[in-house]
Amino acid sequence: MLLLVIITPPYALLVMLCFPLPHRLRRQSVVPWVTMATWLIKHLLRIDYRVLGLENMPDRPSVILAKHQSAWETIVLQMIFPWTLFVWKSELKRLPFFGWALAATPMISIDRAGGKESLRQLVEQGRMRLSQGYWVIIFPEGTRTPVGSHRRYKIGGAHLAVETGAPAVPVALDSGEFWSRRAFIKYPGTVTVSIGPAIDPAGLTAEDVNARAEAWMESEMRRICPHRYERDSTRPTA
Repeated sequence: MLLLVIITPPYALLVMLCFPLPHRLRRQSVVPWVTMATWLIKHLLRIDYRVLGLENMPDRPSVILAKHQSAWETIVLQMIFPWTLFVWKSELKRLPFFGWALAATPMISIDRAGGKESLRQLVEQGRMRLSQGYWVIIFPEGTRTPVGSHRRYKIGGAHLAVETGAPAVPVALDSGEFWSRRAFIKYPGTVTVSIGPAIDPAGLTAEDVNARAEAWMESEMRRICPHRYERDSTRPTA
């Protein structure tokens, strides 16, 4: 954290200077920071990762629906998926340095309190970025959720897939085992990132896509983190 606090402000200023450049160069400007942060995570925190299901990655830009348990995936997923963009709430741009730099990149910014207007913003910007060759990462639970629990899956990512025809790719991961929400102390280990079969949205509703993604992701979480769901197995079934 100390190293990132020292390095990020001057680097963010450099990213901000890239604002007049084409979108690809602006996105590329953050790659060295992501690479450096991933190196620090691996070698200082000793948190490595392994990826399962790489064969499930489509050969075209897609909508990634991923579990969200810590800041880990906001950094390292960019090393796994090509030319990624995140959907982020527009108020983050007010954060000093980090938020200002984020605003200079071609990320997808929406007003999360806007209801239908938020969905319209997501589809409008998402359609454009997918057509430009970017992969869009969305956390359907909306916020960081501890391993072994889950929140209601929001419809936005599935809606974007249906409206644009892009495949929806479910991703389960267990970063929270080593880097939990708002935790200052991190623990060494290997994060498992599991990529599920892509969901073709053709002929499906957003609710259908969302339900299929949720079913696979929650089932896969029980496979890669069975100890976190032992209580579920002791409950009587209907």
